[in-house]
Amino acid sequence: MKIIDSSKVGRGEVERLLTKKSFDEVELSPKIREANKKIFGEDLSAVEIVRKIVSDVRKRGDETLIEWTKKIDNAELKNFVVDAEKISDAENLVAPEVFASLKRAAENIKNFHAEQLPKSWITYRGESILGQSVVALDRVGVYVPGGTAAYPSSVLMNVIPAKVAGVREIFMCTPARDGKINPTVLAAAKIAGVDKIFCIGGAQAVAALAFGTETIPRVNKIVGPGNIFVTLAKKEVYGHCDIDMLAGPSEILIVADENANPVYAAADMLSQAEHDPLACSIVITTSAQLAEKISAQVDEQLAKLPRKEIAQTSIERNGLIVVAKNLDEAADFANFSAPEHLELLVDAPFELLPKIRHAGAIFLGENSPEPLGDYFAGPNHVLPTGGTAKFYSVLNVETFLRRTSLISYTRKDLLAAADDIIKLAQSEGLDAHAAAIKIRQA
Repeated sequence: MKIIDSSKVGRGEVERLLTKKSFDEVELSPKIREANKKIFGEDLSAVEIVRKIVSDVRKRGDETLIEWTKKIDNAELKNFVVDAEKISDAENLVAPEVFASLKRAAENIKNFHAEQLPKSWITYRGESILGQSVVALDRVGVYVPGGTAAYPSSVLMNVIPAKVAGVREIFMCTPARDGKINPTVLAAAKIAGVDKIFCIGGAQAVAALAFGTETIPRVNKIVGPGNIFVTLAKKEVYGHCDIDMLAGPSEILIVADENANPVYAAADMLSQAEHDPLACSIVITTSAQLAEKISAQVDEQLAKLPRKEIAQTSIERNGLIVVAKNLDEAADFANFSAPEHLELLVDAPFELLPKIRHAGAIFLGENSPEPLGDYFAGPNHVLPTGGTAKFYSVLNVETFLRRTSLISYTRKDLLAAADDIIKLAQSEGLDAHAAAIKIRQA
């Protein structure tokens, strides 16, 4: 794993290494490119593939969902609606202790997100009324990944805030593996309160939710993470419906002082590296000695991981340790990176916290590792990636709400404001706007 010293290479080189590629620039692996070439008959980019699939689903609906699932996943689907009985029975197929853990996690997530609920409000200006109405979306589509692993935690994190917000209908799409959906995912859907589940994945699922098909209803918003094809599909359909964010590969950045535990730091790096070969794991430390210890620990722990191949590829491609001059510089680098997950493995994390401006979620101290947030604490784990924490927020209750302004003037207040409105309308050359006020002055 690469270790660099900021005092030797300069700030510009560190920032270059911390800069992430945009979603459009991510290169497909040779294996995936070859597989796609067989499907499409030519070597297409990820963007081209997604546009082709989305356009086809929009035009032909259910028929093309079945065709693309056969071509891409080599799965025969006659009916992609998951039977309600299978969802109800899922609890019996999951170990009782796992089901109990899911329920406890769900309760934590629900309680945390209940604190976020905003309220409708009104205020008075003279005798007139101004205000804001906060209303939940009618229908939301949740995408749950199902490629190299099952993610029941993503079901809870996406569905529960929507339920807390008051969304009327929640539909879930997730790919089936060998014709089946992981029972733990189904159990999580039951606990969270999903209304209907469709065993469709990839860009075709996103397109179906965005435009609707004969079987899958059109939704107002699509949330949930996925691979590069899912992310680009969300980008493609944005505007036809809303999306939560463009969530890319998982990331962790750890700021560590000289007293940080290298065993913990290495374990936390690997907790993200095992997600995806494109995942990014970075440590910024003030100690060159600690940097070497963490690197050695990564190698030692990596050898024991069941998902070693994925994690190793991730570390080789995107693993990085930066030795910073001090904690102030480390915080600057962290803000530049704007990571999905930021851990502060320092003696006084709450003293460093005010210097952190950009991160999806911040974990303070060695007893608050990233998996605590992934599964159980309650805050959401659907977080901005790729540096987008500079302008995106974590998925939350407000993700599923919309605001409508309320305006009710009395005649007296309208006439008092009339001259100002008329002047402003005329300054923009919008005489009909002015006339709509003038006619009320008569």
